[in-house]
Amino acid sequence: MAPAVSPNAAPLACEGSLPLTPHQARDAHRDEGELMTDLADPQPQPIMSSPDQFQSFQSPGASNWLEFEKNSWQPRPFGEKDIDIKIDCCGVCASDKHTISGDWGGCPYPLAVGHEVVGKVVRVGSKVTTAKVGDRVGAGAQVYSCQDCRQCKNDNETYCKDQIDAYGAPYLDTGYITQGGYSSHTRVDEYWVYPIPEALSSTQAAPMLCAGITVYSPLKRLGAGPGKKVGIVGIGGLGHYGLLFAKALGAEVWAISRSRAKEEDAKKMGVDGFLATGEENWTEGHKMTFDIIINTATSFDGFALSEYLSLLDIHGHWNSVGLPGGEGLTRREMLEMLELAADKGIKSWIEEIPISKEGLQKAMHNLETSKVRYRSCMVGYEEAFGA
Repeated sequence: MAPAVSPNAAPLACEGSLPLTPHQARDAHRDEGELMTDLADPQPQPIMSSPDQFQSFQSPGASNWLEFEKNSWQPRPFGEKDIDIKIDCCGVCASDKHTISGDWGGCPYPLAVGHEVVGKVVRVGSKVTTAKVGDRVGAGAQVYSCQDCRQCKNDNETYCKDQIDAYGAPYLDTGYITQGGYSSHTRVDEYWVYPIPEALSSTQAAPMLCAGITVYSPLKRLGAGPGKKVGIVGIGGLGHYGLLFAKALGAEVWAISRSRAKEEDAKKMGVDGFLATGEENWTEGHKMTFDIIINTATSFDGFALSEYLSLLDIHGHWNSVGLPGGEGLTRREMLEMLELAADKGIKSWIEEIPISKEGLQKAMHNLETSKVRYRSCMVGYEEAFGA
């Protein structure tokens, strides 16, 4: 595929809209604290050849977006801080469907989506210090930021004016359009590549790189932990991670859903209580008792916001992550989240689907019909793309 910039290209909006709480400033050369994993001295890295062309299952256009085509394309020129990842699996996010179906406006077709990638490093640039060939790593919804602006230096690098999303976004210097994780390989700036702890399987970790961090970030920023009562509205892909991570952080956790259909699942995730908003007087006994409520719902038909807000204690926090518009996560938070998941034995609730045209159609259908329990992960990349 020839490099081109579509006039209709729209930045990828990962599901999440998070508040900003300034973190400790990071200097221009990057924090080398315990969570940043940078090596003290750059060492020569072995170079393992990547293919000249990558392969993807791409959506051809808005009118036939489900007719995924297996295509080859030319990645952008390899840079000194780039890492090539041979992809093993990729989680499926609702943002993927919204993007290629045209729900969020135009995008540059043909386009491969997917931004919850886990795989093996097969090539590193000459100035890469955070990974080596053979490492198992992940990459999420963003693949580049300048690392020099005010936002980048203050732990808000997702708001960098030069940030580039994992798919459907042009590189300003070359015009190459990013292609997502429904691909054989991906090429990412090292800062946006994360080591995957040994305790996490690849398919367990992949959906955390978007869905997990989308709820972990506000939970952490708003102080979820021992002594705090946390409510999670909506038990879906995001909501199930909200329950798991809030519990792992030590909070008292309540699931809030329209019915009790998913109550048994919520109990298996460790919740302390369950509220069904379709029941009469559902707020009784809980008004002004919650410190934090994370809303993951995307449907607002009959959504009585005043009733939800009545649950909040004085100075409590309401945060909605189910709408597009913000990124919010930082590298520091991603590394913290992955370590927490490994330490606490957090298990994603996933369905593995072999990647193919038919497999991707199944994954999109499951999103459309709300059949996912609770995230899908595309697998079988070796069979689909070969060595």
